Amino acid sequence: MASIFPLEPPSVLTVSELLRSVRETLEARFAPLWVAGEMSGVKLAPSGHLYFVLKDDRAQVDCVMFRNRAMLLDWTPRDGTRVEVRALATLYEPRGRFQLTVESIRRAGLGPLYERFLRLKEKLEKEGLFDPAARRPIPAYPRRVGVITSLAAAALRDVLTTLARRNPAIPVIVYPTPVQGEGAAAAICAAIAAANRRAECDVLLLVRGGGSIEDLWPFNEEPVARAIRASRVPVVVGVGHETDVTIADLAADRRAPTPTAAAELVSPPRAELEARIALLARRAARETRRRLEYAAQALDAAVRRLVHPAERLRGLHRLLAQLVARLAVAGARQLERSRYRLREQPQRLSAALARRLAEARGRLAVLGARLASLDPTAVLARGYSITRTADGRVLGDSAAVADGERIVTTLARGWIESEVRRRG
Repeated sequence: MASIFPLEPPSVLTVSELLRSVRETLEARFAPLWVAGEMSGVKLAPSGHLYFVLKDDRAQVDCVMFRNRAMLLDWTPRDGTRVEVRALATLYEPRGRFQLTVESIRRAGLGPLYERFLRLKEKLEKEGLFDPAARRPIPAYPRRVGVITSLAAAALRDVLTTLARRNPAIPVIVYPTPVQGEGAAAAICAAIAAANRRAECDVLLLVRGGGSIEDLWPFNEEPVARAIRASRVPVVVGVGHETDVTIADLAADRRAPTPTAAAELVSPPRAELEARIALLARRAARETRRRLEYAAQALDAAVRRLVHPAERLRGLHRLLAQLVARLAVAGARQLERSRYRLREQPQRLSAALARRLAEARGRLAVLGARLASLDPTAVLARGYSITRTADGRVLGDSAAVADGERIVTTLARGWIESEVRRRG
């Protein structure tokens, strides 16, 4: 007959063995899965590990995200943020505590909305809507600042407080606009258009506080981005927290990480302006003194050059007397030179005439010699004669006269008339 008691007592487990068995069973039963909830008690440990509680309205669970995963996040988790975590259900054996070991976190609804964000960003980027070269400069000293936001928004209080603290002299014009929910995007576009139409501000601040991606979605709408770029007034966008980046941020002329930072960006500190004005005043005073000193020196120089009319006339008289004296001396010198030339002139004229007469005689002797060499009578004196026909032609050829023709021969003294007789 079998005993109702087991032959061997069951084995006894230690606490660690039990918890390890439960952990292994959990990890084998549940593969990594996505869990949605709200973050609470977020804490980043010095080790870099991220600890928080994920909860909904009926339950909560401890979560841990180890450093090598947490450092990959491109945003800062905060209490109240609705998220979706991909995690492994497990047990923390040292405390016997059920927890989720988180591999990745995304803000709730980020999947499809983020895809829409990326598609619109790519489209507008290709159009050149985010081109830095198209951005308008922000005025260094705006005369008026316009603020586009909700009257109930904490962002408006932050902006007004910051502007009043830094430079209360800058007037602020608020364009009340819903910045969340249905119709917010159209209202923002209308406010930008109204501010441009009224042309009463030098710069516009488009601001709102943080929130979920759904809350901030009006700032990711295409019409808002195009309204910002079409604005003639420079637009500074300060939406959400520092890690929140929207399409409006990319389209803005300047992006501020928070509403407070946007207000600081357009409001030069009053103390800084006062110091600059004081510096400019000192420079202006120094320049004024320098110019007055230069003018005084120029006046002194002009006074030194200024002469009484009587003294000026006396000076002119002295100058005239000097000129008359110099003219008299010059005239006397010129008269003396003329007299000297008159005394010397007859001698120079006689010498010149003698030279000219000697030169003429010499040329006359040369010409006489030349003429004598050409005189026919001189040739005749040497025994030559000239024979001409009755009509006076000089004969050079006996054939030029006929038999019985009369010819005349000129000698050195006298002439002879002959008749030509030809021998047979």
